[in-house]
Amino acid sequence: MTGGRPRRRESLDVNVVDDGYVVYDAARDRVHYLNHTAALVLEWCDGTRTTREIARRLQEAFGLEDAPEDETSQCVTRLREEGLVTDG
Repeated sequence: MTGGRPRRRESLDVNVVDDGYVVYDAARDRVHYLNHTAALVLEWCDGTRTTREIARRLQEAFGLEDAPEDETSQCVTRLREEGLVTDG
């Protein structure tokens, strides 16, 4: 599980669409399409929660038996690699 408390970069232009978010990163001139789950993860990357805490929120939001810790960690890692979140 990824450590730290990920935080969404403030300079992003986030737009809600029917199937998630479209995020424009002007600094990198890149557009990202996030599904509903990735959009929730990005929202909860506010610098106050660990990746494990975000996984627990997903568990509650989707009524899952177990927290999707591996999947959440992979999502946060990908968001970090794409420059959408940093370690808070």
